[in-house]
Amino acid sequence: MLSAHEIAQRVRQRDVTAVDVVTEALQQVRAHNGELNCFSTVLDDTALEDARRIDSMLKAGFNAGPLAGVPFGVKDLFDVTGVVTLAGSKILANNPPASSDATLVQRLKQAGAVLIGCQSMDEFAYGFTTENAHYGATHNPHDLTRVAGGSSGGSAASVAASLVPLSLGSDTNGSIRVPASFCGIFGLKPTFGRLPRTGSFPFVHDLDHLGPFARNVRDLALAYDLIQGYDPGDAACVIRGPEFASATLNAGVKGLRAGVLDEWFAEGASDDALNAVDRVARALGPVRRVRLPEGERARAAAFCITCSTGAALHLERLKSRPEDFDPATRDRFFAGTLLPATTLSHAQRFRRWFAEQAAAVFGKVDILLAPCTPDVAPRIGQKTMLLGGVEVPTRPNIGLYTQPISFIGLPVVAVPLWTSSGLPIGVQVIAPPWHEAIALQVAAHLEREGVVSSQKVAM
Repeated sequence: MLSAHEIAQRVRQRDVTAVDVVTEALQQVRAHNGELNCFSTVLDDTALEDARRIDSMLKAGFNAGPLAGVPFGVKDLFDVTGVVTLAGSKILANNPPASSDATLVQRLKQAGAVLIGCQSMDEFAYGFTTENAHYGATHNPHDLTRVAGGSSGGSAASVAASLVPLSLGSDTNGSIRVPASFCGIFGLKPTFGRLPRTGSFPFVHDLDHLGPFARNVRDLALAYDLIQGYDPGDAACVIRGPEFASATLNAGVKGLRAGVLDEWFAEGASDDALNAVDRVARALGPVRRVRLPEGERARAAAFCITCSTGAALHLERLKSRPEDFDPATRDRFFAGTLLPATTLSHAQRFRRWFAEQAAAVFGKVDILLAPCTPDVAPRIGQKTMLLGGVEVPTRPNIGLYTQPISFIGLPVVAVPLWTSSGLPIGVQVIAPPWHEAIALQVAAHLEREGVVSSQKVAM
């Protein structure tokens, strides 16, 4: 499949119809979803109806939008009109269908994009692998025996497999960056409060972010530009003018001060993860090693806020229908109910301190680099992994480098590199708050230099 901007250009020029593009995407989903398990719902009828409307607009001489005819998918925690928002669960299956689209879905549709389906995820977004006890595991397109990452695994796998050029996911502790790393694509976790979460099922209100996936930086920046803007439906959304990142992608990185995060953000990482960071650092010129203190404590605090807040959201369901949860999710929520209020208070106070330390670091550098994941994607069902030579549980330790960053809401672009084994691994390009454009600018430079790239999977 072509890139999003290429598809839109061809549709607007009427070299191809939106119906033809969407029909092809739906055919590819039907052909490959059985082995990938990345779509939970496919919207054949409404997608084709939207595509016909776009073709009619163009025929009549109207502007159909910058994403005219571009197929996209959304993680199954975004509200989609007429679809029950499951959030990867069984327990919500009897809820009424959504009466309207989530704000970000509306904005992509207004730009001419065509929603073709909802995508698989860990139950209630609580996981890093998209191994769902109710609906099965999502498979990595680069190796079907491996996980796609999570919790936005279906969204990442569908882009990596060229089923759609764009998708939307969510990131609380790493759920955009981890699957982007494992699937070898680009992902953007924006600043906390930048993009409204209105119409999405929450996990942790204090930590939830929404953002796009794409196979190239231009598409990622374009999607980001189009979904920005204040929405009163999200109390955390900040009233702030839009940042048009697409216009700065060719600015280069001359004079940019880059730093590689040391200590916690390097300890335990595999050679593949460390080599990927080194390759990115070399491409950015002289870099310095940078210390962001107490990374391990930040991760622990993020864990406490996550399980306690998530448990509070689901408390009545945990009491009345515990058997209807994915056991892995349920047990972590149960643990969250046992945390004393003082622990949550200490975690929130530490959060402010940690954000101040990050601000001091950004007084010395413009961009920070760190691994997305400790290693390449583990096998489906793999219970343990090696971390610095020590065997540890796989699921909770995949996000040890992403959690401290989303804990304080910093914007990140995950960029893909390729290991000698042929599997991808990602690097976090971390910017100061509200400076997504800098991270995207760096990602575009790395892409032009051939350091990072997304590979199309031959299905």
